[in-house]
Amino acid sequence: MAARMSKAPLPPIAAIILAAGKGTRMKSDLHKVLHPIGGRPMLLHLMASVDALAPAATVVVVGDKRDQVEAAIAGTGAVTAVQEPQLGTAHAALQAREALAGFDGVLLVCFGDCPMLTADTVRRLCAALDSGARVAVLGFRPGDAGAYGRIIADIDGTVSKMVEYKDASAEERAVDLCNSGVIVAGASDMWRLLGAVGNNNMQGEYYLPDVATGAIAEGARVAAIETDAHEVAGINSRAELAAAEAQWQAFKREEAMAGGASLRAPDTVWFSWDTELGRDVTIEPNVFFGPGVKVADGVTIRANCHIEGATIGEGCEVGPFARLRPGTVLGEKAKIGNFVETKKAVLGKGAKANHLTYLGDVSVGAGANIGAGTITCNYDGYFKYRTEIGENAFIGSNSALVAPVRIGRDAIVGAGSTVTADVTDGELRLVRAEQSMKPGWADRFHDAMRKKKAAEKKA
Repeated sequence: MAARMSKAPLPPIAAIILAAGKGTRMKSDLHKVLHPIGGRPMLLHLMASVDALAPAATVVVVGDKRDQVEAAIAGTGAVTAVQEPQLGTAHAALQAREALAGFDGVLLVCFGDCPMLTADTVRRLCAALDSGARVAVLGFRPGDAGAYGRIIADIDGTVSKMVEYKDASAEERAVDLCNSGVIVAGASDMWRLLGAVGNNNMQGEYYLPDVATGAIAEGARVAAIETDAHEVAGINSRAELAAAEAQWQAFKREEAMAGGASLRAPDTVWFSWDTELGRDVTIEPNVFFGPGVKVADGVTIRANCHIEGATIGEGCEVGPFARLRPGTVLGEKAKIGNFVETKKAVLGKGAKANHLTYLGDVSVGAGANIGAGTITCNYDGYFKYRTEIGENAFIGSNSALVAPVRIGRDAIVGAGSTVTADVTDGELRLVRAEQSMKPGWADRFHDAMRKKKAAEKKA
């Protein structure tokens, strides 16, 4: 989810993202934090929000399936720290100390399975430190507090106690302010308090909330900042992943409509994290956008289209029932109609493929018309080859263009042709067997077959 940025100045900040857990409830060979929302791993959603804070450093604490996480964050500028063995969340955060040696700003500790955390919320946490708190924690009030840890706080947000659900009394469990696990403190305070955390609890683990407990014991103020439950709900199962996806999609739909797009049936349109829509775009029901789609102004995307890795120019029309695959580029006012599939296809201004066509590894000139049933035969079982179709060319229905081949400007390919050699500018190419005519043959055939069938019934 995009961060809603505050204009307040932010102190130097570094982030510790905890992603070492096994995520057993997900029941997957893929690390929990790498399961996608909007086509992007949830960890990378969180890291994008962190990046909006211009952090001095980001450390991802890894453990189980560390190779997967390290591969996913390669090139992001983040570094990793290893938690082995895994002795709890406070122990995990402490593993980042060496990577952050010498940093003396604010430390943010958050969780890789909470992708909706925004930069604006982190700013509010930091503002609590500016207002005199030694530590700031992020709380929320879910509809069902369940087994979340509780924050016991005064009306002004001053925390008197942090307690895990398993260690909470009945009275404490009745409190509905829950701990998200997100916490900020100055680096020197954070490291000292983390180092003092013990494991005298039912699980025998080192709990991150005990950083706040330690600060309270020292007489320091700990502040609780509240946010919406949806922003910090952790994702631990497939059902929770689906709920997070639905929440994220709802946000993207609202964002698209606020930006000037018309969604005829919003709940049926599916976006990816990087989908870009222009103004006055109309999207009919049941449209799926995979990653890498850019749509210019005034485009109409009709129902039941699947679009991925495509750039759609101003005033284009797509669908219904079209599939645009990666590498598709549609020039201004180009048209892709029903049951047309494209891949690495570049169509010039006003080019059309209205029906039942496959265009792969092809460039189509401005104004060209591709007839129904046309295919570019771009693969010989080993290699891919390109087809070039010139401006204003006309390809008749049910034609096969066997790449590599070039169809010239203003050329016409007759319907039913299989073209294996270049067609020059302005040429008519017909590739058909000569038709033969046998008057009366069909009548004689039908008469003979009817007599034979009647004879078999009598037998």
